[in-house]
Amino acid sequence: MANHKSAEKRVRQTARKTERKAQTKATVRTFEKKLRSAIEKKEASEAQTLFLTYSSKMGKAAQKGLYHANTASRKIGRLAKQVAQIAK
Repeated sequence: MANHKSAEKRVRQTARKTERKAQTKATVRTFEKKLRSAIEKKEASEAQTLFLTYSSKMGKAAQKGLYHANTASRKIGRLAKQVAQIAK
């Protein structure tokens, strides 16, 4: 347990950051699942709308360091390709 005032503060800060990061990651995962479901059902208009939201959320999460930039780019790129295919 924390023995110094500064260490107690760090514990509080870490708890807040951990909660915020978990919430953001959960939101990104939820949108990815919804998007993959729409792609699977071949619902083009819904998939395009969800893709815009997903790419925005994933990009912001990558900017904040929750995901590596290349990971975010790879996931967005692959899903964009799938959305474009069903939009034909």
